[in-house]
Amino acid sequence: MGLLVELHKRIPDGWFLRRLLPAALFVVVAVVGGGELGHTHWNGVGLARERIAGALRTDGGLSADTVASLVLFAVPVVGAAFAVPYAAVAIGALASGAWPWWLMPVGRRLKAWRTRRWVEPDTLARQSVRARANGHALRADRLDMRAARARAAGEPRSPTWTGDRFRRTEENVTAATGGDVVRGWTALLLGAADPPRAALAETRDAYDAACEGLAWSAAFTVLGAWWWPAAPVGVLLGLTSWRSLRHAVHALCRTTEAVFTLRETDQPPTQP
Repeated sequence: MGLLVELHKRIPDGWFLRRLLPAALFVVVAVVGGGELGHTHWNGVGLARERIAGALRTDGGLSADTVASLVLFAVPVVGAAFAVPYAAVAIGALASGAWPWWLMPVGRRLKAWRTRRWVEPDTLARQSVRARANGHALRADRLDMRAARARAAGEPRSPTWTGDRFRRTEENVTAATGGDVVRGWTALLLGAADPPRAALAETRDAYDAACEGLAWSAAFTVLGAWWWPAAPVGVLLGLTSWRSLRHAVHALCRTTEAVFTLRETDQPPTQP
């Protein structure tokens, strides 16, 4: 416990809480669940406790075997903590619609599927009114949510909803301020005041955290091939992270539009 406290003092919270601790949990589950329990003894709590107690037993001192075990445990933990942010970058790129060329055939199929399913927001709103009048409140709420998402992102032009939402934000900023989000992003960060910059950093960090959650969910789901209880945990984590990603995208887009608008209003008028 003292070691964990000391690590928490020396390592930033983003690394300790979002990366090191999940990595340590994943390695423990992989070694104990996938390596020792398996599908046959998936609920063997006693067996798992015995294996963990045996690994932690030092017999009054740190022997060579104990040090070797700690090193073998630390290496995959640190490796996973370093690997997950890179996996999250790839997930974030896919979510934003920036697909590599070798995945574009899949992206085109996904975009075509989203286009076939897309309905005008006004049509969804009318369907919601009729459903609520007929006493179908749950269906009306679902239609209202679909209408809000369709109105925020517009007609599908990207393989993902997040990509459409980012594109809609770029269009809104251009229409309101004449600025270009892509070209003016670096200048915006360098010239913005501390509160807008902090708000942008916070919303972007939430987006990155949701992508990292999706990476961990994929890892736990794959681990379910060796220890099946890990699969439902991964699926549940994936659903939660996907919902967090939606909220993070909304917050990031709204904050970006607000910061560009504030920068436009704060600029002094040009002299004739």
